[in-house]
Amino acid sequence: MSQYALALDVGGTFTDVIMVEPASGALWTTKTPSTPADPSTGFFDGVDKVLGRADAKAADVTSLFHGSTVATNAILEAKGAATGMIVTDGFKYVLEIGRHDIPRKENLYSWVKPARPIPPRLIMEVPERVQLDGSVARPVDEDACREAALRLKQRGVQSVAIVFLHAYANPAHERRAAEIVREVFPEAQISISSDVLPVFREYERSVVTALNAYVQPKVGSYIEKLSGGLKAREVSSPLLIMKSNGGVFSPSRAAKRAVDLALSGPAAGVIGARYVGDLTGMKNAITIDIGGTSADISLIENGRAQMTNDGEIGPFPLPIPIVDIHTIGAGGGSIAAVSDQGGLTVGPESAGASPGPACYGQGGERPTVTDANLVLGRIPPHLLGGEIPLDTERAERAVREHVAEPLGLDLHQAALGILKIVNSNMVGALKVVSVEKGYDPQDFALVAFGGAGPMHAGDLARLLGTQSFVIPPYPGILCAMGLLATDLQLDYVRTQVQRAPNYDLAGMEATYAAMAAEAAADLAAEGVPAERQQSQRFADLRYAKQGYELTVAFPGDTVTGEAVAALVEEFHRRHEQLYTFSDADAPVEIVNLRLRAVGLVDKIDLPKAPAADGGATPRGNRQVWFDDKGPTETPVFDRIDLAAGQTIDGPAIVDQADTTTVISPDQRARVDDYGNLVVTTERR
Repeated sequence: MSQYALALDVGGTFTDVIMVEPASGALWTTKTPSTPADPSTGFFDGVDKVLGRADAKAADVTSLFHGSTVATNAILEAKGAATGMIVTDGFKYVLEIGRHDIPRKENLYSWVKPARPIPPRLIMEVPERVQLDGSVARPVDEDACREAALRLKQRGVQSVAIVFLHAYANPAHERRAAEIVREVFPEAQISISSDVLPVFREYERSVVTALNAYVQPKVGSYIEKLSGGLKAREVSSPLLIMKSNGGVFSPSRAAKRAVDLALSGPAAGVIGARYVGDLTGMKNAITIDIGGTSADISLIENGRAQMTNDGEIGPFPLPIPIVDIHTIGAGGGSIAAVSDQGGLTVGPESAGASPGPACYGQGGERPTVTDANLVLGRIPPHLLGGEIPLDTERAERAVREHVAEPLGLDLHQAALGILKIVNSNMVGALKVVSVEKGYDPQDFALVAFGGAGPMHAGDLARLLGTQSFVIPPYPGILCAMGLLATDLQLDYVRTQVQRAPNYDLAGMEATYAAMAAEAAADLAAEGVPAERQQSQRFADLRYAKQGYELTVAFPGDTVTGEAVAALVEEFHRRHEQLYTFSDADAPVEIVNLRLRAVGLVDKIDLPKAPAADGGATPRGNRQVWFDDKGPTETPVFDRIDLAAGQTIDGPAIVDQADTTTVISPDQRARVDDYGNLVVTTERR
């Protein structure tokens, strides 16, 4: 009986699908349009389509992975559930007050504080008080809890967040309040901060708990639809869902920790890029996933995706362990426009999937990056192997009317200008994750994917100064492939402030041991045997009186004086790398202790590409504009015809179903053993 591993990543425009038969190495890929009104429709369209292509039965799927944008879109589009909050008396306005600073990217004089996910009228105060050390100064007022729950029920909320002061040190009051809410309001979804984020800093803990409650009903409803649809198709395989930290977890855990899905899809892309880096032997990579609306950028060092505990989702902090991804509004659907002052701008406004670029012929009138690429001959007059025809005349008309004529340029100069602007925007973002964090781009390869990534990779690599760039075999669906290359991953954290030099070694070891025991039990509940469980310790450190921390891997498996000294030394090194200074004589505080638990999941083996000698043979030619000197007669290759060991000298175009790779005149591509295109630029 055949067995299949299936992965689906639901994006804003397309749902990407990949299915592998591990025994034979056979592989099938496809895309279907996403369905924002009900993402489960696009999910099952993808399932049915790929099973049809493989002539396979749903019952033969033994592994099923999913990356979702449900939580992401609910937060960014402010379409979560009606949510209330219960807080300690005196903290009603914790969300409104927030932090007294202006985001760096905002204008100091025009910034307006964004609306919070829960308005003050839906935040109820309850008398109670837990001290910093976890001792109880005032018991929780149970009658006030009942009254708060009743008022929230009467006001029509679906979900309730409970955030009490210092609950990370003693969660008893939050847990009792949750019991009372369930008694009074049994239909409500409940999130408590000591489960979602048991650390200090009241505002950040409140925001994350509020966001978890805000998206919990929508994520839960979505998971129910998936479970019902899979059952109807007789898919008995357990479903694993991608988290923002690059690991996966079960639907039951996802329904409780919905906020962990906030960057589900982009994280899968980084894991896929890491997998490609492992295959090519390039352990250091800067990744860029360019889709229809945005470009997601990250960095991989020594085969490990960079992580952060200080992420963001829209205007809100997201202080949970996530893959460190920098996102900008630059993609194939980014709209080009001439401002009132006569300047050309590209993005962040996007045509999205509907109406889409002008060339889609679905009502879009304004020019986009995709239209510019089509006008310049860089992409073929169709997508998905002919499934989506592109209208060159519409693209030319949009670029001419909205950019060329207002700026007094000819058609192709205007299209080249659009690409230069969007490439410049993306290079700036690439430097945020590399140069601004103390890394030299010359030490990294650029891994480009997404539907638009390979079109821009050559220009971006040249502008950034990387030695080479890599285009995976299936760049348009690398996020889906990343789902097949990950493990089950759970993160734990406890605030336990340690002030130098009096570190409590025994107390720290006890905290790590408690988290490890919890992790082992949780992984066992997920069906992971002990021999497939792994864990790694981390700690958040800062100089005394600093307001921010750095997360550093804890050396060794036991807290000893020598291990803590090595931990502090690594903190000094990282601080020097990031901020260009360190102070070895300053006291260092250990603030949070962290544990990352991993349950190993069987991975796919990407089949090797067939081998051949010599150069590849083009299937035709296309007029392509690489600069404003005019078109170049450019050989066009079909990706499916390329074999391992073959080389392509630029200029060249490589078309495939899910994207097009542009190879400039000064670049040379080589097909490696796994079918990756490794492209180097001749330095002049």
